[in-house]
Amino acid sequence: MKPQLPVVLCLSGHDPTGGAGIQADIETVSRFGCYPCSVLTALTVQDTHNVRKILPQRSGEFLEQARTVLLDLPVDAVKIGLLGSVDIVYAVDELLKTAGGIPVVLDPILAAGGGTNLANEALIEALIETLIPRATVLTPNSPEARKLTGMEDLDDCARALLALGCPNVLLTGTHEGDDEVINRLYRSSGKTTYRWPRLPGSYHGSGCTLASAVAALLARGRDIESAASEAQDFTWQALNNGFRLGGGQLLPNRRYSAP
Repeated sequence: MKPQLPVVLCLSGHDPTGGAGIQADIETVSRFGCYPCSVLTALTVQDTHNVRKILPQRSGEFLEQARTVLLDLPVDAVKIGLLGSVDIVYAVDELLKTAGGIPVVLDPILAAGGGTNLANEALIEALIETLIPRATVLTPNSPEARKLTGMEDLDDCARALLALGCPNVLLTGTHEGDDEVINRLYRSSGKTTYRWPRLPGSYHGSGCTLASAVAALLARGRDIESAASEAQDFTWQALNNGFRLGGGQLLPNRRYSAP
């Protein structure tokens, strides 16, 4: 008998600070009443300032772990975050070939909040070739969208990403210079624009929180419009209630209230 808790398989790196990565995924998925299961793509050496080193898992061992979980648990959605190596990209691609038609949310993490580059050109090419076409929702920020497409205008970036085969692109505008944060959901049928008050400071794990919230809501059966809207609200509230523990970025408070 299928459990009442929807299951979200989280594939991401481990952030020792707990602000981003797999812990952000687990906290967020749990807040939406889903059951998180997880497989690490990489360990990291990082703090609230920046990522200092990525230690990718061996792709064969990663794939064995993920396949074992997928065969045993009734997974309702997959959330993909930091990948760390080209080999892991291809391993995730192999995994998704057997995942059926469940929603896949891909957060294409190409750089850390502190600026460290987390993806070389080979990894970006592998993403474009394999995982972006398999994703149900892609959640890039504006620098990531530009880096993935080589274009400047964000509407052009989104159209290029849709053309790769991903049907939904939720493009976030926190890195832009607007007075408000302007996020946009692009689909073949059009564009939905969301405006949020810009918060002071910078936050560690905001993108992970947003993508995980979208995945959890899709696992619960929400349509993409309502999932995108509610996930943004949850993320904004987590940031607005954020706090400082280290000397770098603020940490989202994903426990501020139930969604």
